[in-house]
Amino acid sequence: MTAPEIRVRFAPSPTGYLHVGGARTALFNWLYARQLGGVFLLRIEDTDKARSTDESTRAIFDGLNWLGLHWDETVVYQGSPEHLARHQSDARSLLDRGLAYRCFCTAAELDERRKEADARKTAFKYDRRCDRLAPEDISRRVADGMPFTVRFRVPEGTISWDDIVHDTISFPDKDIEDFVILRSDATPIYNLAVVSDDIAMRISHVMRGDDHISNTPKQILLYHALGAALPRFAHFPMIHGMDGKKLSKRHGATAVADYEHQGILPQAMNNFLALMGWSPGGDREVMTMPEMLELFSEKGLLRKAAVFDTKKLEWMNGQHLSRLTGDDLVNAVAPAFVRAGLFASLDSVEEVKPWFVGVLDDCKERARTTDQLVGLTELFFPGHVVTIDAESAKKNWPDRAVAADLIRASRDRLATLEPWEDKAIETALKTLATERGVGTSPLFQMIRVAVTGKSVGISVTHTIFRLGKVVTLQNIDGALQWLAQGPPA
Repeated sequence: MTAPEIRVRFAPSPTGYLHVGGARTALFNWLYARQLGGVFLLRIEDTDKARSTDESTRAIFDGLNWLGLHWDETVVYQGSPEHLARHQSDARSLLDRGLAYRCFCTAAELDERRKEADARKTAFKYDRRCDRLAPEDISRRVADGMPFTVRFRVPEGTISWDDIVHDTISFPDKDIEDFVILRSDATPIYNLAVVSDDIAMRISHVMRGDDHISNTPKQILLYHALGAALPRFAHFPMIHGMDGKKLSKRHGATAVADYEHQGILPQAMNNFLALMGWSPGGDREVMTMPEMLELFSEKGLLRKAAVFDTKKLEWMNGQHLSRLTGDDLVNAVAPAFVRAGLFASLDSVEEVKPWFVGVLDDCKERARTTDQLVGLTELFFPGHVVTIDAESAKKNWPDRAVAADLIRASRDRLATLEPWEDKAIETALKTLATERGVGTSPLFQMIRVAVTGKSVGISVTHTIFRLGKVVTLQNIDGALQWLAQGPPA
């Protein structure tokens, strides 16, 4: 017997950016489908026409494409006319078979009953009064054009399912009121639209955040009522901020696009997101996409809420960055250099690729993001003008006269140095430090600020070597002038 086809979907609403929780859900669906030879589908749930925007839809596409989570079939738009017609047809089918009924209660009447329940300190639950209307009364109201919603009649019993993440979950039907499936304007409520679409798309596994657990009993009832087989459900844990609360804008960036523009690599973001709700086993953390595909399984999915730690993300990004070489390294970081204005275009990168690869290899171990890598390497670009950082100068040049004397002596040694090699530069400066009775580290830091304007960076001797003699001496001359004149007012 042939195993059923694995078909999963990511179904965001285009009412905002692609947030990290949604990206994590898309990633888990994509990994599951790819690992089992299944199909990964994308459905845009745009039934809320007032809030859905083309801009948000594009942001979802851009975010998924940046992460490399490509879908396999044509995008489904939930609010399209053909899907709306199917949603309405399914609702009529339930009405015709007596599994749903028309409700003529107005929003004001329902609100008043909720207030009465609150006053009694009891939970409000629809009392099925419209389900008790006589058939002729219903026909008269419909003929008179009285607005109505369609409510699903919840049967007695208990709803249970075997969740891939949480094992068995049960809900007594008595806790679920007869819920609306069609609004008075004949548009579907979320639960009906989702089930109708998942049936039509032949979805085998519904994998989503555990904030949807409360929707699942209603959806299971609709699957049964529509005569469809249940998919398998998996509900992933929520993502929290460092304070233990649900991740939100107060924790900083929550949009995938924000991290793309902050120098995070897509492979690092995927790696980080995967570990928020899944474990490959052991202490393994840094993984490529092929490695995650090989290791991913439903047994590794976790129940515990995940914590979004930005510092951990940057550390992981640095790990991925340091492992890249050659063309892979250039392709990953070149867009950031173009955005920073260090290259006019990606084509201009190709013209100096061997030199660029060398510069990147020198600096990548010290960077955690591509933006940091830009900052570390910009001084090696032709025409770069060094700006002395005032705080770095204050810390490393506490006595201006002493600093100027040592930096000038360093310049004299470097000006006559041959050959211009990394080891020779190091030896010359260490010898000077010994002769002057100063520590090697303080002298090197004085020279670093003089040559780069900053107090951090790669090895100062290798920095000097890569800059070359002419640029190094020019930068030192600028620092000596800065020391003589003082910082700008």
